[in-house]
Amino acid sequence: MSDQKSTPEATSDLRSAVEASSKKKRNILIGVIAAIVAAVLVVGGVVLGTSLGGQRAEADGDAGGTAAEPIKVRIAVSEDSAFQDAIKEVAAEQGLEIEWVNTEDWVLPNTELVAGTVDANAFQHILYLSAFNAENGADLAPVFSTVITQWGVFSASHDSLDEIPEGGRIAIPDDPSNGGRALNILAAAGLIELADDAGDFPSTDDVTSNPRGLEFVEIGARTIPQQFDDPSLSAVVVGTSYFDPSQGVTKESALYLDDSLAEQNLPYVNVVATRADNVDNPAWKILEKVYADPRVAEALLEENFGNSVLVKVPVETLRDKLAQLQKSAEANKQP
Repeated sequence: MSDQKSTPEATSDLRSAVEASSKKKRNILIGVIAAIVAAVLVVGGVVLGTSLGGQRAEADGDAGGTAAEPIKVRIAVSEDSAFQDAIKEVAAEQGLEIEWVNTEDWVLPNTELVAGTVDANAFQHILYLSAFNAENGADLAPVFSTVITQWGVFSASHDSLDEIPEGGRIAIPDDPSNGGRALNILAAAGLIELADDAGDFPSTDDVTSNPRGLEFVEIGARTIPQQFDDPSLSAVVVGTSYFDPSQGVTKESALYLDDSLAEQNLPYVNVVATRADNVDNPAWKILEKVYADPRVAEALLEENFGNSVLVKVPVETLRDKLAQLQKSAEANKQP
């Protein structure tokens, strides 16, 4: 495969937030987290349990000091995974009972959240969330960051970018946020150029230079890996973790690999999101700690082979960026 991989030029704030960027750092982090978790269980567990239990006892009029019922939340996702199983198991130890609600596409997790049939969702980055909010007049908000997925250019028939022919057909996602990300990657790879004022949601209309006359085939991001072997496609642009492990496609297979931890990729940090009136639910603080558990990190590593990594970005940073992106998305709405 080509060695035309993107490489970081400087350490970004996003990169410094990664909880598992190398084996050495991961081992150190796991040791630190394990110590912190142990300390919290010993020192703070009683306080947390008493606080939550006291709130429930007061609400129920129960002064008998009985054990608190677990906090229950329903969280919409776009697919089942062993990673989610690990989260659910660790959360149960902390008094949080999670029901994962698997949906059929990338729209339902948000519409179900707006409708109130679920308490939160965990499937999207903040750029996608901003586009949904702008399009639907919604007020969904992130409560903490989870992972970021590395994207790249992949091909079943070519071994380098140079081999992509004149008029080659390139599959990119058909939604504005992920489609724009794919175009930015193609631009970074030197295959196209985009207008300077393309903004956060570039489209094929913003392509100002296309020397090879590439044709962009817009299809659902989730279905792109299924089209990977289509002989009519010269390449696809998608997240590395989207491929099924049975396909044997990894980040090492990429003709060009995006630097997911560069500062400009902050919009692609995934989050747990909820309604604005539910951001103070105590469940989210517990769940955020669960995501930091070393067993959860290990489950993610086993499932995605390092294609997605846990990141911890301050929630204020996430919300500020969401507001900025949402303003941009609203400006780009069709009249």
